[in-house]
Amino acid sequence: MENDSSLKSYGVQYEQIELKDDDFDYEEIKNRVAKNDIKLIDPSEYRELAREIRRFLVRKVSRTGGHLASNLGVVELTMAMHLCCDLPEDKIVWDVGHQCYTHKILTGRQDAFDSLRQYGGMSGFPKRGESECDAMDTGHSSTSISAALGLAKARDLQGRHNKIFAVIGDGALSGGMAYEALNNAARLRSNMIIVLNDNQMSISKNVGGMSNYLGKIRTDTNYTELKQDVENALEKLPHFGNRLTERIRGVKDLIKRIFIPGMLFEDMGITYIGPIDGHDIGQMVTAFNSASKLNAAVIVHVVTQKGKGYPPAQKDPSSFHGVGPFRVSDGTLLHSKKDVPTYTNVFQNVMLETMADREDVVAISAAMPTGTGLSAVAEQYPDRFFDVGIAEEHAVTFAAGLALGGSRPVVALYSTFLQRAYDQILHDVCIGSLPVVFAVDRAGLVGSDGETHQGIFDIAFLSQMPNLTVMAPKNSQELEDMFSFAFAQEGPVAIRYSRGAAYDGLSDHREAIRVGRSEWIHTGRDIAVIAVGSMVEVAVHAVEMLQQKGLDPTLINARFVKPMDEQMLKQVAAQHSIVVTMEDGVITGGFGQAVAAWYAATERGEKCPKIVNIALPDAFIEHGTVQQLRSKYGQDAESVAARIEQVWRQQ
Repeated sequence: MENDSSLKSYGVQYEQIELKDDDFDYEEIKNRVAKNDIKLIDPSEYRELAREIRRFLVRKVSRTGGHLASNLGVVELTMAMHLCCDLPEDKIVWDVGHQCYTHKILTGRQDAFDSLRQYGGMSGFPKRGESECDAMDTGHSSTSISAALGLAKARDLQGRHNKIFAVIGDGALSGGMAYEALNNAARLRSNMIIVLNDNQMSISKNVGGMSNYLGKIRTDTNYTELKQDVENALEKLPHFGNRLTERIRGVKDLIKRIFIPGMLFEDMGITYIGPIDGHDIGQMVTAFNSASKLNAAVIVHVVTQKGKGYPPAQKDPSSFHGVGPFRVSDGTLLHSKKDVPTYTNVFQNVMLETMADREDVVAISAAMPTGTGLSAVAEQYPDRFFDVGIAEEHAVTFAAGLALGGSRPVVALYSTFLQRAYDQILHDVCIGSLPVVFAVDRAGLVGSDGETHQGIFDIAFLSQMPNLTVMAPKNSQELEDMFSFAFAQEGPVAIRYSRGAAYDGLSDHREAIRVGRSEWIHTGRDIAVIAVGSMVEVAVHAVEMLQQKGLDPTLINARFVKPMDEQMLKQVAAQHSIVVTMEDGVITGGFGQAVAAWYAATERGEKCPKIVNIALPDAFIEHGTVQQLRSKYGQDAESVAARIEQVWRQQ
């Protein structure tokens, strides 16, 4: 592991926590850590406290699942910030926030870890509603510096003097928003401490120029001492008049650039301290206290080990980034996934087959090749695979350029992250009607990550874009067919599909896909159910329940969110008095409302059927299992059947 070698050069001792599968007594950590009292602990006990926290985290996450490797890596870092802070007056803004578990322990929430990421329980991300010590609700990348700078400037305007920390990883620093914030921070000159947590890894291996740059800094273990030595020596150079002084100043700058790699940040106007050992509390406290005295933004570069202390997470930090319940002794998952292909697996196979046949097809990921199913593509077609880092906006416009140059790009992103590239899709792809295919993974409810990660807005915002075709498959076979269809189009196409196992039902329904045409699964009477994507499976079960009660609804697979099948809508209106739409997205601006608007504009009087929209509310959906959330929000088969029956009885 690269991280091992770089940290060893700092003299870091690798200690593995001792864990077995039997129960662990938490009373010690409970007694040692109460709300915000870490400053009362004797410094001689810091090392043992860090070990106890790691044992606590491994044990708790092994039962609930969660983000483990990232949290094991920031235990000492979090302790050091808390030693320098008076919370909640001082503020810590976590980038993404999935590394905030130690922070939650140190702010009195250790008893809530049994409910971590569980329905109705504690979030895996910072939540202001949970604690006044959480400065901001977070979940997406590259936002911390901007938010912290806003907090710092508000503090200055109000004449206060509290400390502001922004914690950002080296992977998140590849996001363009981080550079916009750094540029602004240099100009505003408000004190804030930017903690660059450098573990050489985000979810997947970091890529790009910034990663290489940090690697160069990281390899020089004497950087801080070298910087000071160079600057002290330069200060002793004699000055002999204005012109000579200017020349000497130029020589000083040149020498600094030769010998001090951290000058990139300093040239931007950001004071740089580091790199320092991110597991040495004393070093970090000294650095943070020094940084807090400056009248400017300061980057404190700390080098940490992702997964520190727990061998399985150290060996494979990517797998333990987000992990389900596992066996503590060896890290194996307790609930091994059945050998059932996911939609992501299907997409991967489609890409491998397509790229074998077509040399013009290329694939783009934004730091998530594994999660989106593109790892195998990267291995087999390295020249046609591009990981742009955490830079969704760039990924889309980069794809636009590839399309203009004659390639057929596929941009694979999670739905929740696609939101970040709204303007680029609209402006750079759709205006020119460029042949870019968007593989929108994790569409709909995704579960335990909660509000920031539910993929429930893509139907609404994508369907508003001219020239964009938006599709959703009912099963794995249809996903394959939709990608084949998409590659044959001359304009942009977005295909949205859900997380988890791909539905294998309705395999006997595989009509050829035609632009804007739906698929009739079952022809009934009086009631027509039009379902989008993953909701087709739910609709199948709901219709079966209704048939047992004497009702016989028509079932239609929409296939296309945009363009809508107007011919189908006309036929439905002529034969049914009730039309039910089903989608796993928000109701506002969704497919159902578009259907209702079409009927309102085209069908008047008695021809217009009663419209019932089954969708998610205009709200942010909390964490919980997908099934729990579907049940709560009326999207499971039982709830759907009950609502349709009620509407039928009331007419």
